[in-house]
Amino acid sequence: MPIAKELSTDPALEAQVFWFKYRREIAILLVLAIVAIFATAGYRFYRDRREATAATLFAAAKTQAAYEEVIKRYGDTAAAASAYLLLAGEERKQSKYAEANATLVKLLERFPQHELASTARMAMAANLESMGKQDEALATYQQIASANAGSFNAPMALIEQVHILQEKNRVDDARHICETIMTQYRDSYAAMEASQLLRTLLKSAKPQTPPIVASPKPGSSASATVPPTMKVLPTAPPALNSPSLTPAKQPPAPSAKP
Repeated sequence: MPIAKELSTDPALEAQVFWFKYRREIAILLVLAIVAIFATAGYRFYRDRREATAATLFAAAKTQAAYEEVIKRYGDTAAAASAYLLLAGEERKQSKYAEANATLVKLLERFPQHELASTARMAMAANLESMGKQDEALATYQQIASANAGSFNAPMALIEQVHILQEKNRVDDARHICETIMTQYRDSYAAMEASQLLRTLLKSAKPQTPPIVASPKPGSSASATVPPTMKVLPTAPPALNSPSLTPAKQPPAPSAKP
């Protein structure tokens, strides 16, 4: 029975055949790869130049109009995020708390994951306090403390909660937050401030009762109401010529008749 011989394959020949068959598609892929590399490099160069220009303009900005110019021209840069924050600060100085919060909302909408996001929320809560919206400010501080537990703003948000709760006379809640700060952030500046606030809360919680003085019972002697620290002086004897010591005159006895 004859045995079939295996056909030998030549790799070089197969590569030539593959290139001849798909040479157009391969050329297109190579061109697209080169274009993508140059486009990525060009975009990075453009972004770096844009960030540098925005940073230079932001460094020279000192007024509200200058911050607005940075935001208008370079609204997608890191310098614009800082400009939003400082613009809100200028509006707060002018007591425009609602406008300042609107500016901070725009910052959070454009840069939700920016490192200044928690700082912007802290500023919004402070503005709410200034507008007398204590409940909304308290809720904002609670959100910051829970969502940013590892950030430097978390203990400060807890401290601000203590101040608001103190104003609301919620002493137990304020004391609990102080204890939380001293436990979770014991090495921070907020822990020292929480310790001082806790001492103040404990002092205010102690009731100050006036000393009790027993009122005399009916029919009791007056000496029972005298405090034990006071000495009762003896009463001076009455004078000799007092009418109470003068003997009463007896009427003359009747004489006997003989």
